[in-house]
Formats: sequence, C-alpha cells, structure tokens
Amino acid sequence: MSEMIYMKRELGIARCGLVVKHFNELSTSELYEILKTRFEIFVTEQECIYQDLDDKDQDAIHVFCWNDAGRVAGCLRVFWKDHDESAGVAQIGRVVTLEHGKGIGGQLLHKGVEVAKEKFKAKKIYLEAQEYAIGYYAKEGFEVVSDVFMEDGIPHVKMERKI
Repeated sequence: MSEMIYMKRELGIARCGLVVKHFNELSTSELYEILKTRFEIFVTEQECIYQDLDDKDQDAIHVFCWNDAGRVAGCLRVFWKDHDESAGVAQIGRVVTLEHGKGIGGQLLHKGVEVAKEKFKAKKIYLEAQEYAIGYYAKEGFEVVSDVFMEDGIPHVKMERKI
C-alpha cells in the first residue's frame, strides 16, 4: 500500500517526495518523526497543550514528506470519521507543515484528498480546520459547514467536500 510520489520544483514550489503508508507500514523512525513534527507545530509553535495520541493513527493512512535535514516536513492522516466505514465519510486530520510557504501543505492536502477518494472510496471528506486556514482548504474544494467553535483554545470550523 505504500507509495512514493516525487514532486518537481515548479514556480517556486519545493520538491517534496510524498510518502503514503498505513500506520502498520510505518517504521518506528517514520512514526517518531511524524509525531515530533506534529508536537513541534501544534504544541510548541501554537502553544496548544492537547492529547495528540487519540487512537485514530492506527487506523489511518499517513501522508508525509521529508526535508533535506531528515525531518518530516509535513504530514496528515486520512481515516474513517467516527470509525464508521459504512457512512462513507473519510476524515483528514493533523494537517501540519514544518516548513511554511513552500507549497508542501497544498501537495499534502491534494494527496490526502486523492487517498480518501481512491483508497477509501469515500462519498464525502470531512475535516475540522483552524479558522485562519479556511482559504487553504477551500482551494481543494472544501466548504465550511458549521459556525466557528473553540477546540483547545483555537477557533475552528467544520468543513466538507463531496466527491
């Protein structure tokens, strides 16, 4: 199930070799680096103390890429919303980039949508976006479907994309 896709440097966008693996396929080093990047951004940079390990990673497909320093430059995960495959709603979560403004996030999100469509055969994709990132998700076809709500002290909205 794992695959690697290489993106070329175009229009100032960084070349990022995207890796797509189910949790069971991740090496301990890959898992460590994914969690390290998530912690660095969500907990340290955004100063948000929360429980990252939520028992969803084990059922997820992880999309990530490495930078030249051997760090995970960005990652996300795709899993069944509420662990309910029969509903046909895939969820994208823990979207994070260590390096901002290089196009890595757009590449990751595009691949995450592709995973939800092709590997999950989802009817709809759901995510909870930090309010400041609505435009980022809208570029990939997501629409806001809720009012703003607070999660871990940060304003969020629910967003969906029909397939």
